[in-house]
Amino acid sequence: MAAPSSHSASPNFWHDEKLPFVEMRSIKGARSIGYAKHSHESFSIGAVTGGKSTYLNGKMKEQVGAGTVVIINPEEMHACNPVIDEPWSYHMLYINHAWLAALQQELGFSANADFRPFSTISTNSPFAELTTLCAILADEHADQLQKHGAVIDFFSMLQNRLDPVSTSNKDANIKLMRAAEFIKENFKRSLKLEEICAAAALSPAYLIRAFKHQFGMTPHAYLINHRIQQGRAQLRRGHAIADIAVDIGFSDQAHFQRAFKQHLAATPGQYRGRG
Repeated sequence: MAAPSSHSASPNFWHDEKLPFVEMRSIKGARSIGYAKHSHESFSIGAVTGGKSTYLNGKMKEQVGAGTVVIINPEEMHACNPVIDEPWSYHMLYINHAWLAALQQELGFSANADFRPFSTISTNSPFAELTTLCAILADEHADQLQKHGAVIDFFSMLQNRLDPVSTSNKDANIKLMRAAEFIKENFKRSLKLEEICAAAALSPAYLIRAFKHQFGMTPHAYLINHRIQQGRAQLRRGHAIADIAVDIGFSDQAHFQRAFKQHLAATPGQYRGRG
């Protein structure tokens, strides 16, 4: 969105040079803010998390409120402004259109590298998924693999939900097992999505979607789960918690303890019987 008026709430931005195709802007509790009609080269998708606003997109004009997702294709003239004197909050993602076009091609929605515009410009269906993605991107504890996978997972879901097509699953099981084995063989180090894709000979879009279907979790979740299982085994052998954390790939003991408790609803010390 364009630069806000001087009386607006201060925006917060997230971006990462390792994921240059996505940027996030968030505003919480804005009351006096004004956007003129404008457009972006990027694809934009936003979640209204509080208040109401008037949403303009092309010839369409409607009032939207919390729970609404707005979808703005590249170069579309639009504006979104809060109802006067009502606090307004939102998250907005800006996605490089060439990156998204490549994803559409991988998913079978486009025969070439041209971006395929979305016909839907407002909906509430992917609100929960979009706000979850925004939380992952903003999470300083989430690593590159988790964030990269979450972006692909969300936009693959969005594309299939708003414009579903059939896809082929030939040779999926063998290649997915290869991906899982690669993760388990390299769980002690930080992994990149591209490495896993190369090992499995699968595109990122297909890997994220098919891996989750096959194993019930994303590659990142699979990695963390395997680390936790290895940590459990070392705890049973009496190893020091701090040593285990480093050995199984966590950045520090606190990160290990947090992940362990999320998986087992107990601390490593409690699991070992000394906490």
